[in-house]
Amino acid sequence: MSQISTCLWFDGRAEEAMAFYLDLIPGSRVVDVMHWGETGPGTPGSLLMARLELGGMSLQLLNGGPQYTLSPAVSLSVDCEDQAELDRIWGRLLDAGGKTLQCGWITDPWGLSWQIVPRPLPAWLRDPDPVVAARVMHAMFGMVKLEFEGLRRAYLGI
Repeated sequence: MSQISTCLWFDGRAEEAMAFYLDLIPGSRVVDVMHWGETGPGTPGSLLMARLELGGMSLQLLNGGPQYTLSPAVSLSVDCEDQAELDRIWGRLLDAGGKTLQCGWITDPWGLSWQIVPRPLPAWLRDPDPVVAARVMHAMFGMVKLEFEGLRRAYLGI
């Protein structure tokens, strides 16, 4: 059976991003690394592509050059178990030079967008009671970094 993985395009900074991502998401690992050879166009011996297992997801990082850049059209979504995990990941991305957006979105220093989300949020947003779901959505729209307690209170109506 074929295996599918996401490939992210970098302009010479894939190795730097790889080290950061592996440190950011516990339990992640390098699966394979390929370097540029003498035929180029990259510098011989520099990283061409790395394949990672990032939080259980197959991800490739490619040093492809300046032709393309990352955009918010593609993002990595991290379901966090608790506020401490969410704060740790958010804080690391921000401290590394990330830029905050809204509703739990943040970009990393390489331009990759991340969604840092409390694990129960999708279920709260799908609540069969449209009033409950709307309360949670409204609370989320008012946040930059998502807060478990504020979202939980909106869900419960307290």
